[in-house]
Amino acid sequence: MADFVLIHGAWHGGWCWAEVARGLAALGHRVFAPSLTGCADRGHLLSPMVTLGTHVDDVVRLIEFESLDGCVLVGHSYGGNVISGVADRLRERVGHYVFLDAGVPPDDSTLWSWSQPHSEATRASRRGQIAAEGRGIFLPPPSAQAFGVTDTEQAAWLEKRLSPMPAGLYDSVIELRRGGSKGLRRTYVAATAPVYETMRSVQVRLRPDPSWTFLEIATCHDMMVTAPADVVKLLHDCR
Repeated sequence: MADFVLIHGAWHGGWCWAEVARGLAALGHRVFAPSLTGCADRGHLLSPMVTLGTHVDDVVRLIEFESLDGCVLVGHSYGGNVISGVADRLRERVGHYVFLDAGVPPDDSTLWSWSQPHSEATRASRRGQIAAEGRGIFLPPPSAQAFGVTDTEQAAWLEKRLSPMPAGLYDSVIELRRGGSKGLRRTYVAATAPVYETMRSVQVRLRPDPSWTFLEIATCHDMMVTAPADVVKLLHDCR
């Protein structure tokens, strides 16, 4: 059986993996689903000092302190930026990098930020939200509908838990000295029903790339909430 480390996306926390973690554990796997610094149950650490590099450090230290060499490292959405930074540092110490409808830097990137692949309109909107409602401190969460969740109970469950992201995460830059996840065992899982517009360009770029295993799940962006059984099966097969 495998060790799984599940990294959440923006405005989420370790809580979003509850059903997936239970499913993997029932199959005999060991599962770690931390909330990143300044997020969710660690929101008391929200600070202008929290950056993308902070979150990369969170995951690197978890893997090192828990002796998780050979684990399957999973990043959802924003979490793809985080695990790309981890891949650049830990390389083959992680057995498999799995990107669930996630941000992925091009293999020739040397500097990377969460905001870099976004459209000018998206960047302007999010920076405006940080400056106004976020008072320069945080990026407020969107509605559950923004992630394609239409079931009213699931949407209510999500919106009760979604929390702000530290403002410094959006434009902070990490250095990629060894190609991020290039040359490593890696899989991309695209949500297709519907496609999350922020990830459309990533899907188009990676689908024909032979260095990636490219898979699809016919559900929305928050697949761990709307299709946990499918995610469990896919991850179990990825070990």
